[in-house]
Amino acid sequence: METERITLRNWQVGDEAELFRHAGNPALGNAAGWEPHKNLEHSRELLPTIFGGKETYAIVLKSTGLPVGNIEVMTENDFHTAPLGHKEAELSYWIGEEYWGQGLVPEAAQLLIRHCFENLQLKGLWCCHYHGNIQSKRVQEKCGFQYHHSDENARTKTGEPRVVHLLYLSQEQWQQMG
Repeated sequence: METERITLRNWQVGDEAELFRHAGNPALGNAAGWEPHKNLEHSRELLPTIFGGKETYAIVLKSTGLPVGNIEVMTENDFHTAPLGHKEAELSYWIGEEYWGQGLVPEAAQLLIRHCFENLQLKGLWCCHYHGNIQSKRVQEKCGFQYHHSDENARTKTGEPRVVHLLYLSQEQWQQMG
């Protein structure tokens, strides 16, 4: 999957240095609710597991050929926050701090949303953001997700209590956006 600026591809052996460069940043991990990667070996260990899922993609800049972020579709078999129904999944993403505000995540998300509805035949997608993560909220709104509810008692992957806001996009809503 690709646009003029980015390609979505599976993570590969050899990506661990760039993965660590971005995922080791505490600002990114804290915003996303997971612990920053501790070192290059930690990123190397997570590459085939956390980043090895079938619908997990590196966001790769065409201009450099380097991965700058991650986007994935999580199903009932994966860690997810949303209350998934039949033929639903959760869209999750992050991008390196130096690329914030450049519109790369909405671009990647729109590619993956199309894939979810056209190829995977999903009926709906959830997307979540922690309270205060305005950048993530904007991505979701740009992609057509609409506020559904908030969970005041959510826990991050590190176990920290936080308020999470859940947004939803149905296949019908997506089709109407044209």
